[in-house]
Amino acid sequence: MRLQALVIVCLALGLGGCAGNSNSSTTQGAVETNSEVRLIDSVNDPSFEAPSKENEFFDPFDEVDHSYVIEYDPLEPINSAVFEFNYRLDKYVVKPVAKFYNFFIPPDVQQSFSNVFQNIRFFPRLLNNLFQAKFQGAGIEFSRFLINSTLGVGGLFDPATIMFKLETPQEDLGQTFGAYGVPPGPFLMIPFLGPFTLRDGIGFIGDSFLDPFNWLVLPFIEIADAPRLLQHDSTITLARLGMTGSETVNLRALTLEKFQGVEEGTLDLYSAVRNAYLQQRRKAIQE
Repeated sequence: MRLQALVIVCLALGLGGCAGNSNSSTTQGAVETNSEVRLIDSVNDPSFEAPSKENEFFDPFDEVDHSYVIEYDPLEPINSAVFEFNYRLDKYVVKPVAKFYNFFIPPDVQQSFSNVFQNIRFFPRLLNNLFQAKFQGAGIEFSRFLINSTLGVGGLFDPATIMFKLETPQEDLGQTFGAYGVPPGPFLMIPFLGPFTLRDGIGFIGDSFLDPFNWLVLPFIEIADAPRLLQHDSTITLARLGMTGSETVNLRALTLEKFQGVEEGTLDLYSAVRNAYLQQRRKAIQE
């Protein structure tokens, strides 16, 4: 669930949206901490490996001193400009729409919508557990999908967690790469999508190809003779835009109160978001 929280925050700041996969999303909450964070300038040594802290759980809202955070950001001027664009998109478009949406849609319904989006994207999470030899996690992901798709009425509800206590950290291809020693590379801020590292950005694209939903239901690439739910390209494009927009607004509505006013209390929001994202990704890979 921590990666999902990251994605939600990422939306709150920039995307006005995130989503990903299991997938992928940044953490605005870290800007609320008052603790000093010691940053290591690794521009001249991007291969530097920081010592790990055992039993350290990253909570962006706590006041733990998360040391040894590597911030390799050679494109900072460009990334900062993109961040500003994403931030203003959220502030003047996504957030007002989410407030309007929140007025009419109860929180429980919003959570059910979020559960559905989460449930239909289980396959890349399953595969990435297998790629990392996390067979217990793969079994839990598969069990969650079966239970929530049946008892949970197509994923609207989450009996796998509530009734059976089945929970496991979400895995994505960026984490898989990291688990096999692939370095994160430079930090990137992507228009409409928010923060990534080069490794996580490639993983995000890879997860999109691993998801059968993107091939059989709303395909983004046409494959000759491959079965698909919708046939007309224009219909598929509209459906994908509608689904992305709905998910973005729904996730933003779920975080309206949680992140209210955070940006006003932070002197350097870009640096805080970057630092929080890198901390979270580092911790996710260590799990």
